[in-house]
Amino acid sequence: MADEVYLKQPYSSKNKKKHQPKSHAVNNRRSSDNSNAPIIDVGSNLRNLRTKKALSIRTLAEVSGLNANTLSLIENGKTSPSVSTLQQIASALEVPITAFFETEATKNSISYQKAGRCPQAAFAYGKLADLGAGLTLRGGQPLMVTLEPNANSGLTPIVHTGHEFVFCLDGKLSYTIEDQTYILDPGDSILFEAHLPHRWQNVGETISKSLLIMCPADESDHPEDRHFKAE
Repeated sequence: MADEVYLKQPYSSKNKKKHQPKSHAVNNRRSSDNSNAPIIDVGSNLRNLRTKKALSIRTLAEVSGLNANTLSLIENGKTSPSVSTLQQIASALEVPITAFFETEATKNSISYQKAGRCPQAAFAYGKLADLGAGLTLRGGQPLMVTLEPNANSGLTPIVHTGHEFVFCLDGKLSYTIEDQTYILDPGDSILFEAHLPHRWQNVGETISKSLLIMCPADESDHPEDRHFKAE
């Protein structure tokens, strides 16, 4: 369960012009319901991973314990695998399950996602949305952050190791990373390399809530000390 961070007292900061850049979500094939969310072709990714490992479908079937016909159907997009099936295949290929979400997009240092526009993969009983297209996280602790209106991280930009992920649940947040400001409304998310100087603020008129995951590369690094100062 995520720990909760609740900030009552805002820190003063100068107003800064805010604008919304284009989403870094990958522009793949769109779904038939006219959704803005690009759909990831899990079957093609599976075929590419298998080919790179120089494995035949029959060999992969033997290693994974799955039926060769099932693997063929998945690769050709004729059936949607369950998460457990993908886990079996990932284990057999010795790759993380996130490998099935990879696209040909250039790797990003910042992945800014607008609600409903993140890459999605369909499965037997639903779908998975990739909130960090182009970036991956290594460990970290989930935090639920509640901020009073105008609460902010202060004038001094924050810098730490690893990556930082933010998913806005309620309210309106701004994240200024280097010289770019990103506005997060409910459902929006951002994942970025934390060595980039960044600041945050609740720019809405109501209390905001967000899911924050910081993943420092150095175990001795404690970025929460820089993000959330004692009152």
